[in-house]
Amino acid sequence: MKNITIADVAEHAKVSKSTVSQYLNKRYEYMSEKTRKRIETTIEELNYIPNSVARSLKQKSTFTVGVIVANILHSFSTQVIRAIENYFHENDFHIIVCNADDEPKKEKKYIEMLLAKQVDGFIIFPTGGNLDLYENIKKQRIPIVFMDRKIDDMNIATVMLDNEMAASIAVDRFVESGFDRIAIITMSIIRNISPRVERIEGYKKALHRHGLNLYPEYIKTADVHDIQQVIHKLFILESPPEAIVAGNDIVLAALLKYLKEHDLKIPEDVAVIGIDEVQFASFFSPPVTTISQPAVEMANNAVNLLLDQINNKNNTNDTGIVRLQPSLIKRESCSRSNKSI
Repeated sequence: MKNITIADVAEHAKVSKSTVSQYLNKRYEYMSEKTRKRIETTIEELNYIPNSVARSLKQKSTFTVGVIVANILHSFSTQVIRAIENYFHENDFHIIVCNADDEPKKEKKYIEMLLAKQVDGFIIFPTGGNLDLYENIKKQRIPIVFMDRKIDDMNIATVMLDNEMAASIAVDRFVESGFDRIAIITMSIIRNISPRVERIEGYKKALHRHGLNLYPEYIKTADVHDIQQVIHKLFILESPPEAIVAGNDIVLAALLKYLKEHDLKIPEDVAVIGIDEVQFASFFSPPVTTISQPAVEMANNAVNLLLDQINNKNNTNDTGIVRLQPSLIKRESCSRSNKSI
């Protein structure tokens, strides 16, 4: 089959190639409605597929953005990726999604691969282990936005949750429900991964604000493979906690699994609140109270910041941190009466 070209479309529609080009770039103000419809019909009849390589060379843009996720297993990450993809699709950009598995070496390979593909920009959930590469992207004036995690002294536009507030809301909810021995479990804080560090800090501040004792043994961090062991250490303490803040969805799933396997009841034996809303929280028995992140709003903020950089490469771009607010979803996992209050 003959490859259909822009010249074939122009000839068939009885317009110039430049008019077809304007149509393909959605510059409809340069043509009448009748002409636009005629070109649209011609493209459908001829099954014309625009040459993206030629378009990229002409406009010096690949219309592609690299999205590197620290860990795609997090429900929050998948929600954000879906919203990012949708927003970029509306702006005629494609995304390439890469999962770093929280491994700096894997993240480094993906960054280098995407640089070789000449993507127009990056949205990165940084592992924190490739400071030189992040700085190199910035020095090359390649648009970049961090999502979910900040890197101190990097001066890179960042979108993230108010993590201290998220932990504080959880502690507040426990306290108003009558609990005072409150623990927190997060994933490992190696490389000072900011959401985890900030959630622990918010937890500490909230305990202090309520005049509650801070027990170091109630603060646990672990890699995913060690979470069950860390949870067990909490329950064999002489005075185990009455309530636990699960620092993210992976920790929450591991905690609920442990409680079920050890026949511990929620909230009679221990109350639970998870940071991150997950689908199973609402139909678990009893339904689990969660702290929700505004994933779509965070994604839209990140895309807007990146598109602003892409479209204004010679201008000074915002390099601050955009913090969005968490919200409490009250359910029955932290009420002594096993009823939402």
